[in-house]
Amino acid sequence: MTLTRLPMVALTVLGMLSGASWAGDAPAPRSAATHHVGEFNGVRVTYTAWVEDNFVNDSHGKPGASIITVAYTRDSVADPGRRPVIFAFNGGPGAAGAMLNFSALGPVRLVGQAHGGPVSGHFESNADSLLDAADLVFVDPVGTGFSRPFAGEDPRQWYSDAPDASSVMQAIRHWLGVHHREGSPRYLIGESYGTDRAGRILEQKKSLRFDGVILVALAAPAEGHLIPFVTALPTMAAGAWYHHRIDRGGRTVEQVFQSTEQFARTDYLTALVQGSSLPSEGRRRIAQRLSQLIGLPAGLIEANDLRIDKNTYMFNLLKDQHLRTGLLDVRVTAPLVANAQGAIDDPALNVLPKKLIGKPHLTPADMGILKSPKIGQYLEHELRFPTGEEYYSIDFIANSQWKYQRDFDPVAAVSAAMKSQPDLRLMWVQGLYDLTCPAYLARYTIDQDGIPPNRLTALLLPGPHSSYTAEGVLPIFAASLRKFVKSGEPAR
Repeated sequence: MTLTRLPMVALTVLGMLSGASWAGDAPAPRSAATHHVGEFNGVRVTYTAWVEDNFVNDSHGKPGASIITVAYTRDSVADPGRRPVIFAFNGGPGAAGAMLNFSALGPVRLVGQAHGGPVSGHFESNADSLLDAADLVFVDPVGTGFSRPFAGEDPRQWYSDAPDASSVMQAIRHWLGVHHREGSPRYLIGESYGTDRAGRILEQKKSLRFDGVILVALAAPAEGHLIPFVTALPTMAAGAWYHHRIDRGGRTVEQVFQSTEQFARTDYLTALVQGSSLPSEGRRRIAQRLSQLIGLPAGLIEANDLRIDKNTYMFNLLKDQHLRTGLLDVRVTAPLVANAQGAIDDPALNVLPKKLIGKPHLTPADMGILKSPKIGQYLEHELRFPTGEEYYSIDFIANSQWKYQRDFDPVAAVSAAMKSQPDLRLMWVQGLYDLTCPAYLARYTIDQDGIPPNRLTALLLPGPHSSYTAEGVLPIFAASLRKFVKSGEPAR
């Protein structure tokens, strides 16, 4: 397996490359192109890495910020117009596209450090990259990565659902125009809050059409008095299986998940629907069955009226060991401390400084901006992008200031797009150990929103929120995405 940066680099002004002109006092757009060779899926690929400005409009309709894209395009393609292009972004909101780029699909992987951690770790070739099958464009929304508003612009105008999606769509459209790829098959990958963003982009289907959408860690809405408890149950059972808090009985985690899902939508749902009219004997029986499934004491379950929320689970599953579980990954543990909140202090997120552990009333704003100097140095020095900015992996300030405009179901938006576009396909990927976005909640939402089964590819993986980061999972994830993309036909 080899990965080499060929000894040629080009720095161009993006406006000159595209023939575009920008009004006002916007700076000159930047574009860096470096040339490389690597081996992906057993195929030797020469490719160009592009790091570029894509100017997007402010609230007055004038260029007000730059969204940086990091793209990888295969060289010497006979007909680039027939080669698929994948546009990928993470979530947060306030997260850069670095996880999908440098932990999953890009041609190099960052190994040995968290993306927001100290200057450590190293980059190595990613044999599982999809670059053999499709060109890849990773998007850093405004306020993340190197993407910044212009001088004098208030960044908060982009810290809202619709303006954020609109700006990312502008960047995608601009990239397609600059690289003359308007006719290429197009795919969206959104992770976590990025699934919401993908749904909003698909709502604009009249102006920008896609051939497929991949929703990773689907952030489906959990509504009503019962659904949040019913749909979280299988993930809780998976965590109990992992921590040996239930009798495994020779079963795999997938088998435990499936049997708990069956119980959740039948006997458990029936019991919850009865509410206070459920006889005490029936209540006791359900509590005992729940205890066998999710590993909490039956008395605690019954005292909580058979409704176990996420914090009750996380703070009680391993309480006898003075531990709590994670939320993004129920396999992760940390000492159980007073004032634990179950959100920003999630040990699976691993961003909380020791001095803030146990501090009450923490908010994302307490975290400031999480920076990744290692990624910044790679983009600036190896891929030659001319910037003096620091690379923001997660902008918790943006997250704390975000204005959620209304309840939004990204799956309903995808379903509506699929009804109007018969060739549009959906792939859904979820981790069995993700309690933030439980897999059964995603499946329930997909079923209820009427996604055509013949155009749906589902992939449940034994991993956390970013399921591809689990040991041994990335090859499965990448192979499934590669098959999904290769099986598609252009919608145009």
